[in-house]
Amino acid sequence: MGKVAVIMGSTSDMPVMQEAIDILKGFDIEVEVDIVSAHRTPEKLFEFSKTAHEKGIQVIIAGAGGAAHLPGMVASLSPLPVIGVPVKSRNSIDGWDSVLSILQMPGGVPVATVALDGAKNAGILAAQIIGSSDKCVLDKILVYKEGLKTKVIEGAKSLKNKKDR
Repeated sequence: MGKVAVIMGSTSDMPVMQEAIDILKGFDIEVEVDIVSAHRTPEKLFEFSKTAHEKGIQVIIAGAGGAAHLPGMVASLSPLPVIGVPVKSRNSIDGWDSVLSILQMPGGVPVATVALDGAKNAGILAAQIIGSSDKCVLDKILVYKEGLKTKVIEGAKSLKNKKDR
């Protein structure tokens, strides 16, 4: 099975990032969770980023609010794919500062960016990356996607039944 690191700048990001953790655990993907602040613990950020691939981590999900430097800094130091989750924090400019800080990376330092507070999609994307080389995870993703389809079809039937009454 794959292994994903879910990191965030502070504990206040945990309610958002929990969605990534939950979805990954639902796919039976091992998750390592930590607080790694780009501004308050830069030494930890450097050490984590440079060695994550040596610890079996395959994908890094990094959530950050405000200036949101964490995902980009990790991507600049790590050979692993990084998925950035912009987090709307109390010091944020309606979340746009975080979105743009993660989205507007320079050429050569890519960060896959999901929607504001979109940690669930970050978890799904990380699982899909792992699933591209792990059939067990891929099979779980296929079942998950089929479940999404079924939910929509059942919702449509329910709506039609209410309309027909």
